[in-house]
Amino acid sequence: MMVSRQHKLLALSIVISAMLVPFSAYAQNVNQDLCRVDTESSPTTPAQWLERSLQASHCYIFQARAVAINSIDVRTLALSHRIQDGVRQQVVQQLDGPSVSVERRSRVGQLAWVARNNEGEAFPSLEGWAEHASQYYDVALEEGARVAGRDAVKLRFAPKDHERYTHEWWLDDATGLLLKHVLSDATGRILETFQVTQLHEPERYTGQISINPIQQAPEPDWHPAWLPDGFVSQPVASVEGEPNRRLYSDGLATVSLFAEPQGKVDLSLSQSGVNSGVYQLGVSSIAVEGHVENDQSWQIVGIGELPPSMLQRMVHSVEFD
Repeated sequence: MMVSRQHKLLALSIVISAMLVPFSAYAQNVNQDLCRVDTESSPTTPAQWLERSLQASHCYIFQARAVAINSIDVRTLALSHRIQDGVRQQVVQQLDGPSVSVERRSRVGQLAWVARNNEGEAFPSLEGWAEHASQYYDVALEEGARVAGRDAVKLRFAPKDHERYTHEWWLDDATGLLLKHVLSDATGRILETFQVTQLHEPERYTGQISINPIQQAPEPDWHPAWLPDGFVSQPVASVEGEPNRRLYSDGLATVSLFAEPQGKVDLSLSQSGVNSGVYQLGVSSIAVEGHVENDQSWQIVGIGELPPSMLQRMVHSVEFD
């Protein structure tokens, strides 16, 4: 199977950038000061720790060093999170191996998780996110942990089925920042460990914040006909030069689907030459499949934190409207 260098770099950038924020919740048209919270009292429930972690991932200015270990290699990373005038700058730089640096800019509080009710209507809600995730994961809280010389708590997300991975987070007791993330499959085999090795003293942002809606990309004229239980469509920010993309999440795992035109084809010819298949890049599976619609050839690519067979099924189910 052949996969373009563009897709490999794209997958690697998705893997690395996901390390900054383990999950997200989407707030739209809401005026609130997300970063002004009570930091004196410590959370006591998993839901409260999730809320604290969400706020921390947006509201602290910090620099850190981390390692990501999987079955393929060990990556050393430099993490940076800055905030100026309510705009976040997230940078993840790989310090060894291929030179990859991922930078994202966004308004504080501008995230990519929405939930949907029984009528299919999207609604922004942290409580909705926590409730949705708890339908597919059993969440357990353990106190008294320690990571990178800092006191921490541990959250374990065990899937209620065998169709997704187990997530374990260690959160900084003082701030709620993510210090460690371990991903395991259904057999208990560790797929990847992300761990902060040094966290420079984080500083809470004190400026005023007004949360505004993201600029969403137009809906592409294709969709997957099959999704794993719990995965719902998420907003996709408009990025110039990025191929048609759809994003799905169950609250923890995320999947990106891309469709790229490959040019006109002769329908009388066999399609056996289309390169397709699945392979693993760190914790992310990548599925590639050729698709012909009328006389147009397309390449469908899926990248996500799912077992390869499930991701391949999603890609194979893509239909054009």
